[in-house]
Amino acid sequence: MATVFLTGASGFLGGHLLRELLARGHSVKCLSRRAETDAPIAAAGGTPVRAALNDVASLQAALKGCDAVFHAAADTSMWKPQAAQQTATNVQGTANMLAAAQAADVKAFVHTSSTSAYSQLVEGVLTESTPQRGGESWINYEVTKYQSEKLVKESKLPWIVFNPSHILGPGDRHNWARLIQMVDRQKLPGIPPGVGAFADVREIAKAQVRAWELQRFGQCYLVGGTKATFVEFVHKVGAALGRKTPKGAFPQWVLMLVGRSKDLLSRITGTEPDITPEGARMTSYTLLVDSSKAERELGYMQTPLDVLLADTLEWMKGEGMVGR
Repeated sequence: MATVFLTGASGFLGGHLLRELLARGHSVKCLSRRAETDAPIAAAGGTPVRAALNDVASLQAALKGCDAVFHAAADTSMWKPQAAQQTATNVQGTANMLAAAQAADVKAFVHTSSTSAYSQLVEGVLTESTPQRGGESWINYEVTKYQSEKLVKESKLPWIVFNPSHILGPGDRHNWARLIQMVDRQKLPGIPPGVGAFADVREIAKAQVRAWELQRFGQCYLVGGTKATFVEFVHKVGAALGRKTPKGAFPQWVLMLVGRSKDLLSRITGTEPDITPEGARMTSYTLLVDSSKAERELGYMQTPLDVLLADTLEWMKGEGMVGR
């Protein structure tokens, strides 16, 4: 079988990609920036390799003998003071990975982008033919996902791009897990007014590995999930945990006002706020995703939200993250 180089292995989606690649019989070398990420990577069956996205020489050395790259590492911050670092990680980091992969004669580059490359500026159902507007956005995360995906598509490597929507599932310690913990601890002041498409992290990992094995080079895949308002999502979480939740959603203008106020305060404290203007906007619009291409070509499946949420909460309880 093949030898794969994986970035983001210590993260949410990356961890599932590591397990899926190993389950399919592949050998996986994992970028590990720090000693503390070595042990969990090794425990999962991967081989930690010291390298950094801002160090092309270290990447070139790490890629020796690798057949493919799965690039899942990204900075998902929604806080403006971290924009420069985010751009360095998401855009320059991707450029460095592409350069190292080409120098190492890697035969495939599987890139995890995001529906954010299309941007919240786009209305209606997203398909692979929808023009991406991330480059026009005022939200730096959207800009960087658009720019990094563009770099991949313009490269000379055989590439495959995935654009996941809202990723949920066991193993999440940051993204939607934070909202779930706020519900559990009765610290959610209000519910965002948006609509999400909740995708199973396990199915996304399977689809990515399958696309590579099928050599679906030059293809992009939107991978979405069950449509639900954030009110519905929060109410389901509250019911499962036995917690009271707000009845309805905040108006977008209220959420934006809260985000701006907390953002201004954060400039004084130097601490990232739990709500920013960017985060408020990203949870205030309707995200609709057509995943039929991935379903048809890769066997991608959308897990019902009740099942996906139950699996997520069971894992979080086992980790002591909720229900204490």
